[in-house]
Amino acid sequence: MDGEYPELDAMQAAYKDAVEAWIASIRREEALASVHHSVADVDAWEQAHFEEDETRQTVKAAKEKYEDALRAKFFGF
Repeated sequence: MDGEYPELDAMQAAYKDAVEAWIASIRREEALASVHHSVADVDAWEQAHFEEDETRQTVKAAKEKYEDALRAKFFGF
């Protein structure tokens, strides 16, 4: 990010932040996959999976927005 395109810089940063949040949610889910074999633990693991999936959708949306802006800026479509 060099500051020449502040809107693109902001979208890139938002995408990177979303990816970092996604990585954290994957790690939370993975940590819960290693717990005791109880119904409560399995429920928490399942919830972590749903949260990871929601976070992934946020990443995909941020990526699409950033890619669309790049195409518009540099290719006109």
